[in-house]
Amino acid sequence: MMHAFFLSSLFAVGLLLWAAARPGKKRHPLVGATRHEALRQLGLDERADARAVRAAHRRLMARYHPDRGGAHDIAAALNRARDVLLGN
Repeated sequence: MMHAFFLSSLFAVGLLLWAAARPGKKRHPLVGATRHEALRQLGLDERADARAVRAAHRRLMARYHPDRGGAHDIAAALNRARDVLLGN
């Protein structure tokens, strides 16, 4: 179970890094706005509740926040995914 969670989180972070590292490509502001994409970006499954969303967002932001050496694009994508899942 933990191995699958680690791999899905690793995939989500890799996807965010790949999207942020594409120079010259304009990204639509609502990319990843679907529930499925938001769940994948936060490394969650379909059964995730609000508590799990907040915990995953906090865990990933602690690692990828711009103030801690992360990229602004990744933090923005994580915030967008949280907002989509929590209905903000």
